[in-house]
Amino acid sequence: MSYAGESAGVTGTKTPRLLDQVRARLRLRHYSLRTEQAYIGWIRRFILANDKRHPRDMGAAEVEGFLSTLATQGQVAAGTQNQALSALLFLYREVLSIELPWMETIVRAKRSQRVPVVLSRDEVSRLLALMDGCFALMASLLYGSGMRLMECVRLRVKDVDFELNQICVRNGKGGKDRHVPLPQRLRELLRAQLERVKLIHQQDLDAGHGSVWLPDALARKYPSAPREPGWQYVFPSSQLSRDPRGGAWRRHHVDESGLQRAVRAARIKAHIVKPATCHTLRHSFATHLLEAGQDIRTIQELLGHKDVATTQIYTHVLNRGGHGVLSPLDRG
Repeated sequence: MSYAGESAGVTGTKTPRLLDQVRARLRLRHYSLRTEQAYIGWIRRFILANDKRHPRDMGAAEVEGFLSTLATQGQVAAGTQNQALSALLFLYREVLSIELPWMETIVRAKRSQRVPVVLSRDEVSRLLALMDGCFALMASLLYGSGMRLMECVRLRVKDVDFELNQICVRNGKGGKDRHVPLPQRLRELLRAQLERVKLIHQQDLDAGHGSVWLPDALARKYPSAPREPGWQYVFPSSQLSRDPRGGAWRRHHVDESGLQRAVRAARIKAHIVKPATCHTLRHSFATHLLEAGQDIRTIQELLGHKDVATTQIYTHVLNRGGHGVLSPLDRG
């Protein structure tokens, strides 16, 4: 579920309105822009659902009613409902500074435990063969390195290391960095892509642009860094766009929805009936490594999981579950 960005909320020039206070607090805590947009959207919906009453005048009944409506009428997933609850918790605790003992009694929706969708090696080959251009390279990286979708989209030139045959994933899930393998088959394609990025960046510089967004305060600490080649995105957008926070015109990374649509189109053309997505390529990466005999601890590090228990979801390939049990009908 997506929400509008800066336009989603109330603005003021004198005393900050509630949503402006929420936005300022989120930025102070270094929340991502996506989280900011989602939280602002949920808080706004909560207020509108209660006849525009101020959250200070509401309590457990209104919060529980709002979350229940999401589940019963909106039929949202457990993760979506929990995100709405997290947004309201942030509003009351961080912005309004209101102690909420009653919030502790609100039960978070329980996520369903599902096995991952995994493609066979043949299915992966068929899928990738039906893709071309930049999206084919990105999809191949997802499968060949195990990166998450946004980790691939946000990849910077300086983080591709041809000498050590690895890619450094910066600020992954949980704010952690890690190294993943650089597939040998993609080396030349990646070199060609970086040459293309170099040309695009030079054209932007000649046009008076060429500055890329940097996280936190790096742009102030290193004023020339945003214009350096190493900080440019490996997969840049085809056009410049305005920074929603600073207002500057920059070339951001390619929109992830384009890759998602390309993977879906290739899946349909390949007649793959499994509900495969970009994340399925990451699941397939881990599963195929396990099948090849790689130890689960190494796979945990490559995937960036907090603990090995999360990685154990892929042990369905180790002669467990339906894959490793002979049905009674097949026994002699």
